[in-house]
Amino acid sequence: MRFFTLRQTSQAVSLTMVLTTALVLSVGAQAATVNSAKAQATTTQQNSASRLTPANSTDGIIALVNDNAILKSDLVAAIAQTQARAKAAGEPIANSAQLQSEVLNALILRELQLSLIKRVGLNPDEAAINKRLEQIAQAEGLNSISALQQRLDSAKAGSYAILRAQLIEDAAIQALQQRQITNRVRISEQDIDAFLASPEAKRLNQSEYQTVHVRVPYIDDYSRLSEAQRNDALKVAQNLRTRLLVPNVDVAAAIAASQGNYPIQLQGGDMGFHKASALPTELSSEITKLEVGAVSAPLITPEGIDIIKLANKKASDTMLVPQWNTSHILVKVDELQTDALAEQKINDLYSQLRNGADFASLASTYSDDPGSAGRGGDLDWVGEDQMIGPFEAMMKNTAVGDYSAPFKTQFGWHILKVEGQRQQDVSDEYRRTMARQALYQRLAPQAKEDWLQELRAGAYIQVLG
Repeated sequence: MRFFTLRQTSQAVSLTMVLTTALVLSVGAQAATVNSAKAQATTTQQNSASRLTPANSTDGIIALVNDNAILKSDLVAAIAQTQARAKAAGEPIANSAQLQSEVLNALILRELQLSLIKRVGLNPDEAAINKRLEQIAQAEGLNSISALQQRLDSAKAGSYAILRAQLIEDAAIQALQQRQITNRVRISEQDIDAFLASPEAKRLNQSEYQTVHVRVPYIDDYSRLSEAQRNDALKVAQNLRTRLLVPNVDVAAAIAASQGNYPIQLQGGDMGFHKASALPTELSSEITKLEVGAVSAPLITPEGIDIIKLANKKASDTMLVPQWNTSHILVKVDELQTDALAEQKINDLYSQLRNGADFASLASTYSDDPGSAGRGGDLDWVGEDQMIGPFEAMMKNTAVGDYSAPFKTQFGWHILKVEGQRQQDVSDEYRRTMARQALYQRLAPQAKEDWLQELRAGAYIQVLG
C-alpha cells in the first residue's frame, strides 16, 4: 500500500495539461452549460427545414450507436449548448447543416466512450466532481454548491441533477481517455535526450528573466487595417524600441512619450522576473535569445506589435527543494479495525516510544503499511507535495531526530519520525519531467484522434436523420 504517493506520474500530469482544454469542459464552458437552458428556451425558429431546431424537431431517433440511440432532442440540446458556449466566447455560430453534422459526430463519439466506460467500470472521484461544481458556483457568483443547486432548480426543476450527471460523464470520459492515450504514447529516454538538445529546451532552464513587454494594439482587426494604419502602429513600436534601448530607462516615461497621438493606449510595462517555462513558446524563444539590456525587433502578432526588453537575468543552474528522510508507523482503520481500536493501539505504541522503545522495531512489528514496515517504517527521502496534507504538515513540524504525536489521516493513525533534512538539487529531474510533458503535449492529440477513429471504426453506427 503506497498510501503516501499522491503525485501523478509525469505522463499523467502532462496528459492532464493536454486534455484540460481539449477534452474536458473548462470552468467557463461549464458556466455556459449552466446557462444553456436559457439559450435553448430563446432559440428562434429557423426558416430552413433542413436544419434541426426545437420548432421542427419531434423527439425521435436521429442515430443508432451499437445498442444505444441518440434522440433528436439530444442533438437539439447539444447544438444549443455549442452555440451558447461559442456566443460566450465572442464567436457566435449559426445553426447550419455543418454544425449539426459536427455536433452529431461529437455525440456519437461521446456515446461510444460512455459505453466503453460502463464495460470497464470506471468511476469518477466524487471529491473531484464537487470541486468542479464549486468552481462553477464561483464563476456564477455563488458561494456554495447548494446555492448553485437552488438557482438551477428554481429556473428549471432537475437542472442541477442534469449538470452533475454531465460532469460525472465528463470526468469518466477524461479518465478513459487518459488510460487509452497513456497506453499509446511512448516517450523514451532517448526522445527526452534529443528534446533537451534542441533549441526549444531553452524554455526549461531555471534562469529567471526580468522583461519589459509592451504591445502597440491595432485600432481594428488586422485584416481590415489599411497600409497607412499598419505603418502608424509600426512607427510607434520602432519609436518605443529606440527609447527602451537607453540604459536604466524609465519604462513608464518611455511608454508615455511613445504614445503620442496614437489613438489606442499602449499596453504592458515592466513584467518583473519570471522563468521562461512560464511564458508562451513564441515569447520565451525571443527572450532567451536576448542579452541583458537588449530589445527585440518589433514582433508583429494578430493583436498588435510587441516590443520586449530583457532588463535583467538571474542565472541559475540548480533547483533546490527541501526533502525529509522520514519513517512512520501506520495503524489502519478498516472493516477489521474500528477507529477507536486503532487509536487505542497507536496511543499504546506512542507510550512505548516515550519509554525508550526503538522506533524501527515497533514499525517492523506493528505497522500496517507493508511497503515500509519491512524497512523499519522507512519512507526514504520525501519532498513537498508527495504526501497527503496532514502527513506533510506533521513532518514539517517535527524536529530532526524526533518523532511526532499520534495523528490521523484518511488511511488511519500514524506516528512519524524525521531522520534527517536536506536541500536536494533536482534540476535534472525537473528538466526531464518538463521535457516529457512537452513531448506529451505534441503526441497526445494525434494519439487521441487515432484512438477515436479506431473506436468508431469498430462500432455499428447508423444515422437516420
